[in-house]
Amino acid sequence: MILVTGSGGLIGNSVSSFFLKKKFNVTGIDNNQRRKFFGKNGSIEDNIIRLKKNKKFQHKSISILDKKKLENIFKENKYSLIVHAAAQPSHDWSAINPYLDFHTNAVGTLNILECLKKYSPNSIFIYLSTNKVYGDLVNNFEYKELNTRYEIMNKYKNGFDENLNIDNSKHSPFGISKLSGDLLVQEYGKYFGLKTCCLRAGCLTGETHAGVELHGFLSYLFKSAYYKKKYYIYGYGGKQVRDNLSSYDVSTIIWELFKKPSIPGEVFNIGGGRESNISVLEAINKCEKITKKKINFKIVNFERSGDHKFWITNMRKFKKRYPKWKIKYSIDDILLEMLDYENFRTFRK
Repeated sequence: MILVTGSGGLIGNSVSSFFLKKKFNVTGIDNNQRRKFFGKNGSIEDNIIRLKKNKKFQHKSISILDKKKLENIFKENKYSLIVHAAAQPSHDWSAINPYLDFHTNAVGTLNILECLKKYSPNSIFIYLSTNKVYGDLVNNFEYKELNTRYEIMNKYKNGFDENLNIDNSKHSPFGISKLSGDLLVQEYGKYFGLKTCCLRAGCLTGETHAGVELHGFLSYLFKSAYYKKKYYIYGYGGKQVRDNLSSYDVSTIIWELFKKPSIPGEVFNIGGGRESNISVLEAINKCEKITKKKINFKIVNFERSGDHKFWITNMRKFKKRYPKWKIKYSIDDILLEMLDYENFRTFRK
């Protein structure tokens, strides 16, 4: 049996579906806080409804800040794997309510780790962290400006690895709250000897992502094209670059870690890397071609505070440890999946 927090969100939903297909019993924790964070367009209710159709899935609508209810869940079952994907996920939203952001991402993580230590110390524990723990340090590197993107030609041409410094940069309150959770997860591995692991992710995406303007770049951009909504680009002339990793590929990473646990407290950077990355301008062009609809976009002449000018992940460490893992979905594959998903939703309505 496995436990997934944030089971209605992009990664939690994908991981739950992945393990359900492998005939595991799955307990999912999600109280749809995304709706509170982002409004009705951020709601993940449809994902939860789909999961609940599977008899092997048990849904728990509780907050990860409710220690007593969390403890009751851990007392009920023994879990071989715990995937902690519940979070306040937005860089920008965190500045609106840093108190709730920190409690959700840091204190909520501490609550789950305490339950792990007390009731399920033999479980494998995987934490979905973020590249925002490194702050905007990467913006100080030298880039070449091309027609549609920025590029890096120095020692980081194959992406950024786990050796980047986390100090002396701007993180956003979100980056700090996730880093706090990240360090707690590492420490519960190294200090208490629990089987914990941090996955520091670039942009994660997929067709079930409830992308909104403040979170979920590729999903929100695609929906802006599909539903003919205006799209705002914040700074860098739209040439900022992101790697994108599909939620399915994240699930297969977790599957590898489940079969062969990492060293307690280990950290891995995960992302699309050189195989799956795109600038905002390039993404607009692809979305227009796939949807056959013109995007009404506007470039705003200021950057989001602490935002990355360029990010591509170097997954060398993970691939060396888990050589059988391969990325399955490219940017084009991901966008085509989004098209099929939105077409189905439109048809169903």
